[in-house]
Amino acid sequence: MTTSIKLQRNLAFLAILLFIIKIIAWYWTKSVAVFTDAMESTVNVATGLIGWYSIWLAQKPKDKNHPYGHGKAEFISAAVEGTMIFVAGLIIIYEAATNLAKPKPLQRLDWGLALLALTALINFIVGKYAISHGKKVKSATLEAGGRHLCTDTYSTVGIIIGLILMMITDWAWLDATVAMIFAVIILVTGYRVLRKSLAGIMDEADLALLEELISYLQTNRKPEWTDLHNLRMIQYGSTLHLDGHLTLPWYFTVKEAHHEIESLDHLIRNKFGDAIELFVHVDGCESFSCKICQLENCPVRQHPFEQIIVWNPENVLQNRKHQIE
Repeated sequence: MTTSIKLQRNLAFLAILLFIIKIIAWYWTKSVAVFTDAMESTVNVATGLIGWYSIWLAQKPKDKNHPYGHGKAEFISAAVEGTMIFVAGLIIIYEAATNLAKPKPLQRLDWGLALLALTALINFIVGKYAISHGKKVKSATLEAGGRHLCTDTYSTVGIIIGLILMMITDWAWLDATVAMIFAVIILVTGYRVLRKSLAGIMDEADLALLEELISYLQTNRKPEWTDLHNLRMIQYGSTLHLDGHLTLPWYFTVKEAHHEIESLDHLIRNKFGDAIELFVHVDGCESFSCKICQLENCPVRQHPFEQIIVWNPENVLQNRKHQIE
């Protein structure tokens, strides 16, 4: 069992434990604000279990029915989580509005607040670790789960502050008002998680990562690499699939061209790790390529070198060879 699967499993079990604690706190206090926290934890439980299954599925090896692997399962899991967070926010708003119209007396706030403080501390520590590990292994599910836990922490802290103010001021309406405020925060969080997961499902490009990759290749490019174009990137779970066209001197043998592709592959893995699948189509240079070719002592050069075309997202993503206009 990999570290990611173990972590997601632990997140699921932790969500169940924290949900039970919050239900106890709500039962003691009868606070709609505490109910807000408990309702969000029901989402944690469901998505924790779904996330556990999705990461296990995403890490299954590719097969004939899934030639790019099963990594898309993580984006679907994150989409389900975002939807559930959003729905939970709507339910909380309804309950808060009902309570605002007819406030209910609260009980045993001291014990309830102590339990909420404990859950907030646990959520924050685990959430930060899940986000860090999710970014490291490029897991949308772990990142979404970690961000949800951190949001849950902030919501809990806000609810605690609101209830303390209510204890000091004796303003009963603060309970529902605090719940309403954090329900809106929950709705925004749900939208963001859903938006990111749908972007992954639709193969939306990670422009920041593409810019980092292209800048790195430009800094470390070899003179033999005359041109790079039609570069594309798709993420399936924790695996990045890259494909593009690399222009090499037309007289290179198959063995020499393969060596250059291996050099490119090694360069990328050295920077971005082994969770990379690289597919490169080799193009032979043409006469107009001489003007941008940095290869010294080329035996077939037809035109003198004029200038280097710096690789950037605007020209590398285009599906055409570069040349001086």
